[in-house]
Amino acid sequence: MKHLVATLIVVGVLATVGAGVRAASSEAWIPAVASFVIPGLGQLLNDQVDKAILHFVVDVGINALGYYLTWSTLGWYSAPIWGLAHLGWALYSGYDAYTVAKEKGFSIGLTSDGLTFAYHF
Repeated sequence: MKHLVATLIVVGVLATVGAGVRAASSEAWIPAVASFVIPGLGQLLNDQVDKAILHFVVDVGINALGYYLTWSTLGWYSAPIWGLAHLGWALYSGYDAYTVAKEKGFSIGLTSDGLTFAYHF
């Protein structure tokens, strides 16, 4: 829940700082950071719903499997392995979101009337 609130705050601040949606500039780092915090969120911002669900489900699976194996069979010494697996997946998910957003020219900001939040790619 903390990650979701932090992500929403970051996106909100970025939206209020932007002067307008600019087609020439690319802000591909926004989906990358979003997908690093919550794997799949960056893919969702890139309008790749199926890939977003896949990234999120794999992340939940890594966490659930790590939790189960840590508590049931392997013990606490295996916890760093699952932490590294989660970190690796989050890094890959962020990289994937960045490359797709960079390719499509993702940008985010306020519209010219200043009242509507919009993004395009």
